[in-house]
Amino acid sequence: MQVYDAPIRDMRFNLEELHNDDGFGDTEGFEDFDPDTMVAILEEANKLAKEVLLPINWPGDQEGCRLENGVVRTPKGFQEAYKQFCESGWAGLAVDPKWGGQGAPHVLAKMVEEMSCSSNLSFGLYPGLTNGAIIALEGYGSEDLKEFYLPRMTSGEWSGTMCLTEPHCGTDLGMLRTKAVPQDDGSGLITGNKIFISAGDHDLADNIIHLVLARLPDAPDGVKGISLFLVPKYLPHDDGSLGDANNVICTAIEHKMGLKASATCQMSFDDSKGWLIGEPNKGLEAMFLMMNTERVAVGIQGLGVGEIAYQSAVYYAKDRIQGRSLSGVKNPDAAADPIIVHPDVRRMLMTMRAYNEGSRALSAWVARALDASHAAKEPEAKERAADFVALMTPVVKALFTDLGHESSHLGIQVYGGHGYVQETGVEQFARDARIAQIYEGTNGIQALDLVGRKLPHRMGRNLRAFFHPVSNFIEENGADPKIGKMVGGLQQSFGALQLSTGHIARKGMKDPEEAAAAASDYLRLLGFVAMGYTFAKAAQLAHAKLEEGTSEAEFYKSKLITAQFFFDRLLPVATAQFMAITSGKASMMDLPAEAF
Repeated sequence: MQVYDAPIRDMRFNLEELHNDDGFGDTEGFEDFDPDTMVAILEEANKLAKEVLLPINWPGDQEGCRLENGVVRTPKGFQEAYKQFCESGWAGLAVDPKWGGQGAPHVLAKMVEEMSCSSNLSFGLYPGLTNGAIIALEGYGSEDLKEFYLPRMTSGEWSGTMCLTEPHCGTDLGMLRTKAVPQDDGSGLITGNKIFISAGDHDLADNIIHLVLARLPDAPDGVKGISLFLVPKYLPHDDGSLGDANNVICTAIEHKMGLKASATCQMSFDDSKGWLIGEPNKGLEAMFLMMNTERVAVGIQGLGVGEIAYQSAVYYAKDRIQGRSLSGVKNPDAAADPIIVHPDVRRMLMTMRAYNEGSRALSAWVARALDASHAAKEPEAKERAADFVALMTPVVKALFTDLGHESSHLGIQVYGGHGYVQETGVEQFARDARIAQIYEGTNGIQALDLVGRKLPHRMGRNLRAFFHPVSNFIEENGADPKIGKMVGGLQQSFGALQLSTGHIARKGMKDPEEAAAAASDYLRLLGFVAMGYTFAKAAQLAHAKLEEGTSEAEFYKSKLITAQFFFDRLLPVATAQFMAITSGKASMMDLPAEAF
């Protein structure tokens, strides 16, 4: 059974308590979003998630999308849900009010995003892709393009996509072949084929605005010769009404393992009219603004799936009776005890819970930094926040999606055979979660980005935004009798991270393959240390609240237990990762290709 109710109390903890001392200072422009307002928004978003999106999640997966007469049809209920989503203003929650958005902070918007990812990940991709397109257009588009397109995209009247991948060209965009021929009116005619285009066509919005990577005639080879164009499905008139079709055709939709209610399209552009975004041959700069935004969003997808998998597993574990508790009968009036009494079931549930709470805490910290990078009052704080976001973006994308996928499989395991069959709906979580480890740059690519770009950038400056607060916390709280043991565990794992960083820096300068061989383990180690830091801070806050005599004692006691589980059972993997990182590349690279 698919069970979901947004964890608003934990979200509030992250909004109101955990990150108050993150060092980024005050931000400007969010004065309308006081704590009461943000809680009200979360509660309304939860209603939408539970009452509108969740009921069409499993049926939408069963029905899937279909291509009829050149138009993609979404499953039953999706059009009505999208209309309600847009009319309620959710499409423009974090968009600048200048374009008709509400201007909410990212730290709030990401929590709303988590709800849509939990309740209906396929649905969430449609407005999610539009959000990314808005960010790219706002950052690099001409004023004319922004003033014409952004209000209509912000309202959800028009949606957006990103069109990068071609049949022969995925991560290696230097091989891209789509062409753009300049026209006298300043536009370009775009010709080429794209694949794996999420929301490439659908029946939810009136028009679809594609951001397409293409090459101009004199473009240099490789990635330095790629430009970005805005290509609408229908050419709009000056008043915004829709004119002729623009030769943008969905030729097929992919038949996928999961996300069946999200249209993943093969797209053909045939002299389709488009307008340059940014400068010629510098399209990747604009597209990466969108991609980095999407990478954080994909991380939230992993968290969202992990949360609904956890809640659904808890529901079943409390309801399903099998066997007796090893410590004595707990349910004498029934033939057996509920399976939640069994230690191995608890192991799985606590692992999922800790993954979710740790990911939520880290995502809130990154989102808070994202807000500060634009809106902090102090220039130094803006710079430091931007460094932190740069460092953590690949970690959020890769680690959260790995953990979300692990949680989806743990959820199936809790259900046993009932999890493997379709009727309960929990196997859908594993199928939906799997793609998040692949798209927007595979998790291996994220790890390479972390060690190859983010670590050495400006002599390691990105790392300082993370290392300094963790180091200071350890120094200040190591002797605290309440959390000293946790701080000790954090110190040990942080030491492993520091030594691993030095190892990669030394070896990687001589042999890039050494750094690449260590990359995935290093990313996971960095992410777990960051989660350990947030859990130690959370435990410190929980102890303080309990000493004060809070009326929410159960919440804070649960937070302490979850934090202790993380330090006891999950963080110790840091030692193994350190050993793997420092073992070198030999056992990975020495086997000849012919021997595989």
